[in-house]
Amino acid sequence: MKANALALIAITMRLITTLFGVLLFLLFSISPLPAEAASSAAIRSYDDVEAVTKDYSGQSLIQAEFANDKLAGANFSGSDLRGAVFNGTDLSQANFHGVDFSDGIAYLTNLSGADLTDAVLNSAMLLRSSFKGANITGADFSFAVLDRPQVLQLCKTASGTNPKTGVDTRESLGCP
Repeated sequence: MKANALALIAITMRLITTLFGVLLFLLFSISPLPAEAASSAAIRSYDDVEAVTKDYSGQSLIQAEFANDKLAGANFSGSDLRGAVFNGTDLSQANFHGVDFSDGIAYLTNLSGADLTDAVLNSAMLLRSSFKGANITGADFSFAVLDRPQVLQLCKTASGTNPKTGVDTRESLGCP
């Protein structure tokens, strides 16, 4: 009888050990991993658009990302840039005539002397970017977010109505 009791205890111990192992496996495989913040570059770890050429006219560049690219004088006229990202990009003297940059982001981007005529920039985030000397005739900035000094600078030359949206440029900027 003592041998049976020892065998029963050994079987019970093996069963408890096995169940404990299964429980640990389930606990670590089912429980979520800790969350870590990721930058936009980490989220899009691939190059949407390779910035080799400077003629992007008429292209569909939806959600394309340009980071620290030198695209001075590039031609984006007529392109679909909805949701595109320009981060630290030199776009001085670039042609954005008639582009749709709705929901796009241009952060720390140089747009000095750029042609933004008839561009749609609805809900775009344009913070810490330079627009010195940019042509914004007919551009629609409705719900766009710009630094206040940039708005005041753009209001000095703002004119026209966007042919696509019918919105007055000065009104879209909130000019006095």
